[in-house]
Amino acid sequence: MSDIKIGVIGGSGLYQMEGMKVLEERRIETPFGDPSDAFIIGEIGGRKVAFLPRHGRGHRLLPSELNYRANLWGMKSLGVEWIISVSAVGSLKIEYKPTDILVPDQFYDRTRHRADTFFGNGIVGHVSLADPTCAKLSECVVEGAKEAGATVHDGGTYVCMEGPLFSTRAESNAYRSHGWDIIGMTNLQEAKLAREAEMSYATMAMVTDYDCWHEEEDDVSGIAVMEVVQKNVIMAQEALRHVIARVPAEEISPYRGILQHSLITEPQYVPLETWKALEPIIGPYMEAPKG
Repeated sequence: MSDIKIGVIGGSGLYQMEGMKVLEERRIETPFGDPSDAFIIGEIGGRKVAFLPRHGRGHRLLPSELNYRANLWGMKSLGVEWIISVSAVGSLKIEYKPTDILVPDQFYDRTRHRADTFFGNGIVGHVSLADPTCAKLSECVVEGAKEAGATVHDGGTYVCMEGPLFSTRAESNAYRSHGWDIIGMTNLQEAKLAREAEMSYATMAMVTDYDCWHEEEDDVSGIAVMEVVQKNVIMAQEALRHVIARVPAEEISPYRGILQHSLITEPQYVPLETWKALEPIIGPYMEAPKG
């Protein structure tokens, strides 16, 4: 059984934190293609952690080019139970300032072109996503970030847009009119796939800008975002140290077992190739079809 229970998806600078011992880099082949990069297996505070640079080292991949299924399948194959996402986001409210951290508990989907389920190709599964993040893991993120000295906001709605362009002013103001809190381009698909794979998922959203709604601030730009991201890296590293120490060492994800009553297709009708691709996820609940 794997002793890698914690996964971190974020920028490539996260696994270069002080006190982090890199044990190996592991490239994983998946039925869905290649993940964003090799998984960096490291140890911090006596805990093994699998780090994945979301956009690849050197930030080569657009949000819509990310192979979300391969990334999450890779985490599952490593035995990960708890996934911490670290992401740059724009603020939709004046009280969420650049360099603040928000830990969302809801998502709203504005994407159009992304594979965001493991099911299909002969198997149907319907999993509840009413509460898309793990409350237990989110609490670890909130408290860990506070211990690191960050200004932290507990709860809120993350609007996931397609990108790579930032919002129009009309879109930004529309999102604000709904009372939503932050906007980003990556986390919703990760949350969906983590839930289908019975892994806990929580987001440490690092605020970098005010999108384009704030009349007294410059409109968001890639250069401006990256400048704040660089400032956030040190805080993100420090916060992660505290968060990782708080993740339950011996516990499995609270979502383990949810597929038992979520798989709809009768086993004998599932194509063998599909079953093989999803064995790490559906194997405990469905034997390989014969023939």
